[in-house]
Amino acid sequence: MEILDWIQNWFKDNCNGDWEHNGGIQITTLDNPGWDVEIDISNTSIANINVEWILNENGAQDWYGVKIENQKFNAAGDSGKLTFLLGLFKEMIEKIEN
Repeated sequence: MEILDWIQNWFKDNCNGDWEHNGGIQITTLDNPGWDVEIDISNTSIANINVEWILNENGAQDWYGVKIENQKFNAAGDSGKLTFLLGLFKEMIEKIEN
């Protein structure tokens, strides 16, 4: 549950009366099956970073991809990767802010 606590705190820290109404954090499922995570980073330390789509595919049930563009962190992965995807976001934020 550590990553969920971190995401909750990060969300709360970034709520400013406006940001949370526009994008915030969206977690949805994919039909292959898998997870899709989109996080608005427009008011963060990584807002101006762009990362091309990176796909790491070890098989049909072991894959993930990540990109940052248009002030959005986007990550997708197989059905067992939700915690991992959120951890990627946390790692990026912590690397840049520290």
